Amino acid sequence: MGCLVSTPKDAGGNRRRPGSIGEVSVYVPGLRIPKPVDFAQSLGDYLSKSIVERLSALRTRIVVMAGQEGPTITRTKRRSATQHGGSTVADLLQALEDYLPVLLGLVKDGSHLQYKVQFIWINQEDDAEETAMSNAWYEVLSVLHLMAMLLLSQANLLLLPRTSSDSHQPKVSEESRRASVDIFLKAAGYLDCAVRHVLPQLPAEIRRNLPVDLAEGVLRALCLQALGQGVDIQLGMAIDSTKATLAVKRRLACEMVKYWQQAQDNIMNLPLANGWGEKHRHFVKWKYEEAKATAYYYHGLILDEGNTEKSHGMAVAALQAADEYFKESKKLCEAFNAATPLSRNPPLWGTMKYLSEKIPKDTSSKVRINRDLYSYARIVETAPTLPDFSLALKPDEYQLPQVHPSWSAENIKGGQTTPNHVKGDKR
Repeated sequence: MGCLVSTPKDAGGNRRRPGSIGEVSVYVPGLRIPKPVDFAQSLGDYLSKSIVERLSALRTRIVVMAGQEGPTITRTKRRSATQHGGSTVADLLQALEDYLPVLLGLVKDGSHLQYKVQFIWINQEDDAEETAMSNAWYEVLSVLHLMAMLLLSQANLLLLPRTSSDSHQPKVSEESRRASVDIFLKAAGYLDCAVRHVLPQLPAEIRRNLPVDLAEGVLRALCLQALGQGVDIQLGMAIDSTKATLAVKRRLACEMVKYWQQAQDNIMNLPLANGWGEKHRHFVKWKYEEAKATAYYYHGLILDEGNTEKSHGMAVAALQAADEYFKESKKLCEAFNAATPLSRNPPLWGTMKYLSEKIPKDTSSKVRINRDLYSYARIVETAPTLPDFSLALKPDEYQLPQVHPSWSAENIKGGQTTPNHVKGDKR
């Protein structure tokens, strides 16, 4: 069913990690890098030379590009990121998309060929330096994960504030914000497909031995993070809109809390204690606290619109909770940036630029006013429960592509005749 080899972290030396990754709006927990494999040796007795050469050429292109550029893609030096890194991401994504339909020929209809090649990838979040598995579904899973991480790095570049010709303040354009939401949904689609359609193809033993980078909890958390950051962008645009009501902003903020809470639940018990993994855990904790601060702020403003002493007391309690969560989020942000590889915050913009000014100011103001009004009873309300809204933002529908036409019966030694489609790739 496919053998497994994991190399301990002190045995390799292939894992290259930057000391600093620069400014981070969207956290990408490193890029797993594929190592070369010899398709001719593994598949030469079963496949035509043309298919073997096609597989080799497509994967070698990925190995070279990922090996050379992968370690630099997660570093966000602005000039190189936009002029060079951005195109590198697009080129590597295209290479992976070209490879996937040909790779899927190894697994169609349960072919025995899926166990013939040992695929090796360098991990980032796992303690093991690298993981080798003789199972082509492991390769498919690794490809989808890398495609999603490249998209998240693309979103990070889009969401780094820049100074424009008509403004002295760094900002993120509305065009970049809208494009980033599309990217988040596409990345979430790759990860959702990995969880729902690829992981189930792997035997239970293989799944238990996957590196933590590819653990179901991490894949689900990354999917939820992408959706949570997509909602954050939508909230920022609502804040900038004169048409968006408080109720709309509160709903978006409450949905954001649920995405980040679920992301944290998925990785809470996983061994993310190694470099990128520890930083990943810090990022989720920070964003979860930040989301709660946002939701309680808008909930407090709506409660304050009530005309009773109780509603005003609950409003103050909600705003005080927002202030406390905001203070805690700043501490967690510092812990995230201090964890290796080091990072730093870009200039404040969007939702948190607005709320970093409003939460402390409005909380202080509402507490003072209500204490003046109700001085006979000190306000000791606990924070009210946030409203529960269904989650509106969903991953893009992504299906594994059809097997490449080069996988025809006459090209396969032994005369296999199978339909040109991957079983299980439809939702």
